Amino acid sequence: MRLQETRRPWYREPWVWLLIALPLSAVIGGIVTIVIAVSTSDGLVVDDYYKRGKAINRDLARDRAAAQYRLEAHFDIDADGRRVALRLKARDYTPPADLMLSLLHPTRKGLDQHIRLVRTEAGRYAGGIDALSPGNWYLQLEADDWRLSGSFRAPADTSVVLTPLADGDT
Repeated sequence: MRLQETRRPWYREPWVWLLIALPLSAVIGGIVTIVIAVSTSDGLVVDDYYKRGKAINRDLARDRAAAQYRLEAHFDIDADGRRVALRLKARDYTPPADLMLSLLHPTRKGLDQHIRLVRTEAGRYAGGIDALSPGNWYLQLEADDWRLSGSFRAPADTSVVLTPLADGDT
């Protein structure tokens, strides 16, 4: 008694499809990666990195000036009312008529906001903001000769305190 061999066509064999699927998935993954790389922007890479690197020393001097003035900024952020209020404390320093506040998103530069805060009374400032997307945000408060930096989480943090960086924090 002789067993009859039944031959199936190659496309009905599961091992053939497994051998084809592995390299094919690598090719498809490579194509998807290329499409993503070409169609999106590298927002965190700057063209003038050398100039930015040279400017770091000037920025550190502004942080040291904030420490010298013993500045402390207390923010109240009302994202629903789209307002920000600031109370600035300082020693031996006369605060300017207006300050510049930058709300910086860590990964999406298009969401960044630059707000001019106007003095409403001695040591108090106010300004309007646009809606903030939930997540982490960096704050940068600036005058002509000093800068305070910090971070907060929207919408959870409604009050933020900024103090000068210690020399080891830079």
